[in-house]
Amino acid sequence: MDRIAANVMELSGAEIVIRCLQEEQVEFVFGYPGGAVLYIYDEISKQDKVKHVLVRHEQAAVHAADGYARSTTRPGVALVTSGPGVTNAVTGIATAYMDSIPMVIITGQVPTHAIGQDAFQEVDTVGITRPCVKHNFLVKDVRDIAPTIRKAFQIATTGRPGPVLVDIPKDITVEKAVFNYPQNVPMRSYSPVTRGHSGQIKKAMQLLLEAKRPMIYTGGGVILGEASADLAQLVHSLGFPCTNTLMGLGGFPATDPQFVGMLGMHGTYEANMAMQHCDVLLAVGARFDDRVIGNPKHFHQEDRRIVHIDIDPSSISKRVKVDVPIVGNVRDVLTDMLAQLSASQERPDAAALAAWWKQIDEWRSRDCLKYDRSSAIIKPQSVIEALYKVTEGNAFVTSDVGQHQMWAAQFYKFDQPRRWINSGGLGTMGFGLPSAMGVQFAHRDAQVACVTGEASIQMCIQELSTCTQYRLPIKVVMLNNRYMGMVRQWQEFFHGNRHAESYMDALPDFVRLAESYGHVGMRIEKPADVEGAMREAFAMKERLVFMDFITDQTENVFPMVPGGKGLSEMILV
Repeated sequence: MDRIAANVMELSGAEIVIRCLQEEQVEFVFGYPGGAVLYIYDEISKQDKVKHVLVRHEQAAVHAADGYARSTTRPGVALVTSGPGVTNAVTGIATAYMDSIPMVIITGQVPTHAIGQDAFQEVDTVGITRPCVKHNFLVKDVRDIAPTIRKAFQIATTGRPGPVLVDIPKDITVEKAVFNYPQNVPMRSYSPVTRGHSGQIKKAMQLLLEAKRPMIYTGGGVILGEASADLAQLVHSLGFPCTNTLMGLGGFPATDPQFVGMLGMHGTYEANMAMQHCDVLLAVGARFDDRVIGNPKHFHQEDRRIVHIDIDPSSISKRVKVDVPIVGNVRDVLTDMLAQLSASQERPDAAALAAWWKQIDEWRSRDCLKYDRSSAIIKPQSVIEALYKVTEGNAFVTSDVGQHQMWAAQFYKFDQPRRWINSGGLGTMGFGLPSAMGVQFAHRDAQVACVTGEASIQMCIQELSTCTQYRLPIKVVMLNNRYMGMVRQWQEFFHGNRHAESYMDALPDFVRLAESYGHVGMRIEKPADVEGAMREAFAMKERLVFMDFITDQTENVFPMVPGGKGLSEMILV
């Protein structure tokens, strides 16, 4: 009788995969079918708890899962087949890896007996993806599917998040085993630290309270660690200036008077100058990226002490030597810092802080983001300002990569975390539209805008078909300057103004293209029509609207720190 009961409970590998996703309460799987995963797809069709979203390219599947993860607190899930399915997905996986996005990617593989035989649609998935995943697995026994998938979700969502890949051969999806989903899987070699060292936190607070010219520099770790509220409380309690990286926008409210703007290559003059001249720097969930601090040799002009909080010990002192390292979950560490501050009678030197703010306000007075508002040609900055005005700052904004990305970061004031969705580390053109799809699936009633350029949008433009199928009312805001804008800007500054292959001289009629997919297309050519077109588009709550804004071809992103230079060596307007 027991043997019969056990046999009844046996499930195929494909069934086990779906049951695991149900146990993880996965809402959506973004994917594209193929031979190696057909048994899994067959099981998807037999249930309705886990919904599948059919994209038009595997890269888009991973980007959509990425956008879903970034805009929620849940990991994204993608499903692709073997061979080209995997290789098409690698760009999306690398994008998530660079930005520490929690994700589980399930890939099909040729049958186990064919592995290593150059079988049809075979690639070494584990080998190819090893450099751009947090971890990956090749499942060789059907009994290992459930514990492996549990491990994948556990690794992807704890410590420093990241993508985890599970490669499953086709024959393993057919074989059967008793299903048992473990709640916890002990992993001897994986035990991320969460609480910061109390002694180090005490040292850090002492430095901050003694500072004359303090600065708080925060990155994507604040958002991933759900620490925005704690950060705001600390910034307000201390009265210090705060800056966000590109990945950290929204981690501290952009409209707060203590926010000095984004820092880095295209950061504000005041943020970059404050970074260079502070005497105590608190880095929270940031990694001193090359686009943030420039050349480490030119990072500071005066002696300073640095406190660095990060969940990943390998990120500390990797590019810049720090004085007080604190390894731990950002929110837990900030909570402990706030507790110490509350218990202490000490407070920052008010006179020194006032003098420091006076200096920052002088830097602010340079108005480094000014542009010509009287132009007869649409200025791209004005489009982003109109987007902010029409959405009242409440939209989810995804972007592709290039000048439009920087203008969106500079001119859309993000007051909330997880509203700014962009590829910061890898800089992936084609990210904007599919990531917007993932965001829209996660927030069906929200305003979702994809800010893009005429070069980037064509990388994954086929996803307009996916948007048609699932009726996604995304608003595409395209800043069309008929160039690969950032490439042209660098060619202008550093390559003798030779526009080698950066001019887009064979563009489609984007309005008619959007309409061919069943969407609304709009072409806007006059500055006076920008805000009206934006309002008209967002009033169409059930439709995807593709707005083609014809913008000034000569406009550049300022400020700009040239490669290899220090933060204070900015090119201004």
